[in-house]
Amino acid sequence: MTVNWGRAAFRNDGKLLPRIRHAERLREGCICAAKKERRMGITRSATLLTLFTMIVATPANAQRARARDLGVKPGVFSPGANNAITDVAGVKVGQVSVIEGDSVRTGVTAILPHDGNLFLDRVPAALHVGNGFGKLLGATQLSELGELETPVLLTCTLCVWKAADAMVEWMLSQPGMDQVRSINPVVGETNDGGLNAIRSRPITAAHVRQALTAAATGPVAEGSVGAGVGTSAFGWKGGIGTSSRVLPASLGGWTVGVLVQSNFGGILQVLGAPVGKELGRYAFKQAVETKAERGDGSIMMVVATDAPLSDRNLKRLAARAIMGLSRTGSSASNGSGDYVIAFSTNPKVRRAISATRLSLEELGNEEMSGLFEGVVEATEEAIYNSLFQATTITGSGHTVEAIPLDKVREVLKKYRVSDR
Repeated sequence: MTVNWGRAAFRNDGKLLPRIRHAERLREGCICAAKKERRMGITRSATLLTLFTMIVATPANAQRARARDLGVKPGVFSPGANNAITDVAGVKVGQVSVIEGDSVRTGVTAILPHDGNLFLDRVPAALHVGNGFGKLLGATQLSELGELETPVLLTCTLCVWKAADAMVEWMLSQPGMDQVRSINPVVGETNDGGLNAIRSRPITAAHVRQALTAAATGPVAEGSVGAGVGTSAFGWKGGIGTSSRVLPASLGGWTVGVLVQSNFGGILQVLGAPVGKELGRYAFKQAVETKAERGDGSIMMVVATDAPLSDRNLKRLAARAIMGLSRTGSSASNGSGDYVIAFSTNPKVRRAISATRLSLEELGNEEMSGLFEGVVEATEEAIYNSLFQATTITGSGHTVEAIPLDKVREVLKKYRVSDR
């Protein structure tokens, strides 16, 4: 059974839906997904009604919130209209959650920089590796040429190559691609093997096509959705999170947006408040008593901006996202793959495949500081959103609980976070 968790089922105009309305929209999304699968010839053993009942009836999954709903507003800059990566003009996000039986808990998240054919009209891009314990496909050519020629896909570790193959097939079928003989698909991952039967490699070409074709602007579903269905962070349920910042006009008025797939460990802190310690769940708590408390895991961070940047300054921008990650309590442990992909959507820095000369208009180095601050703030908030929006998930005989927001509120109140 495959469920496309539409963004409207989670948020409407950026506000949390009432629980009953949430249930109605979720049911509609399940039914639509079922109809689509029947048209595509996809069959599953479990029923959509069973999943709908299971999800809606779980008390721990009710009344989730974004960071700002809890008074957590990192930094000094304001977010965009949706407080999401899609606030960067042209950027679209599509997500498919794959939930089958009692063991498959995974999905696909697709990030598209613009509406056109990315292979023919490329965007400058860069990669920063905080810790290289991961399987980021396409990384070497991305670093060498400084550009993206495909959308960015996020999925589970052992599904990377299937997702890449499906995206290549999808791109080759697009108009103008008849003579193409080389494509560099960019696919990132985190390992959701705790909740997901990852060895079954359940992602299919249909899932990837659905994520790519359903990609849209506007609000983005967060938490246990898409590539975040089976992930964990700081000992609680992690997932997809996003945020944005709009710089003041005096700093250019540029927008920077971040989307994360959180699946890592550490000692959670929220604007300096020691939430992980206060709630008794954090890496190294029992030191030598257990080998499970080591803060391992991974995070994929995707940064978009409408500022006209070359791949050189995009690499500098990507590096600053790590600072936002560290503010949440990560120490980038040995087994943590910490990757940042950054790209610019500005038309003045696009790279047509047919161009023999590039004449680009880009920001100077002295204009970068505001963007650096913006990406730090947006990364930090995106990670909080991935936690606070995530719902409790059971799979493969394990349950990962959503962080209890009532207790988080108590800690934040104790440390007067809302006053900061």
